Amino acid sequence: MTVKVHPQGLCESDEVGDGTRVWAFAHVLKGAVVGRDCNICDGAFVEDGAVLGDRVTVKNAVLVWRGVTVEDDVFLGPNVLFTNDLRPRSGTAFGPDDVVPTTVRRGASLGAGVVVVCGTEIGEYAFAGAGAVITRDVAPHSFVAGNPAVHKGWVGKCGARLVADDAGVWRCADGDEAYVLDDSSGRLQAVSS
Repeated sequence: MTVKVHPQGLCESDEVGDGTRVWAFAHVLKGAVVGRDCNICDGAFVEDGAVLGDRVTVKNAVLVWRGVTVEDDVFLGPNVLFTNDLRPRSGTAFGPDDVVPTTVRRGASLGAGVVVVCGTEIGEYAFAGAGAVITRDVAPHSFVAGNPAVHKGWVGKCGARLVADDAGVWRCADGDEAYVLDDSSGRLQAVSS
C-alpha cells in the first residue's frame, strides 16, 4: 500500500501511514504525523506538529493545528476547527511554548462546524453535535451540543444514544453495550451485558 495524494492535494510530510488518502486542495505540512488508512478530504489543513491516528476521517475544510492529537478511529466533520493559542495577537512571536495541547480520544465524533478551544480533552467515543463550541473537557461517551457545549446524554461506541433501564444500566439500542454511571466521577463504566 501507499499514500494516495490527489494531483491537486499537497502532502509534504513523510510521516504518513499506508492507505491514507489526501484529496484535492488538502494540505499536510512537513512535520505532521498521520496514521494509516486516514481520509483527508478537500480543503483540509494539517499543520506541522499535529498528530492523527489510524483510520481518522478528516472531512472538507477541517483545520488541525500544531499541538492537536487525534487518536484512532475519530471522525472530524466538515469545517471542524481546532485552536492552539489562548492569547493570539497579530505581530507577536508564536513559539512552541505558546501551544496549548488538545486531545481527541479514540472513536470520538465531532459534527459539522464544531469549534474546539485548545487545552481540552474529548473522551473516547464522545459525540459533539453540529455547531458545538467545546470550551472544556468532554467525558467519554458524552453527547454534547450548544455554545458552550453542554452534556445532553450518553452515546455508545456506535454513536447511538444510550438509554437507562429500570436497574440504572445504560444500554445501546442494539443491546451489545452496557454501562453504569459512576456517581463519584460522573462517568460511565462498562459492564458485561
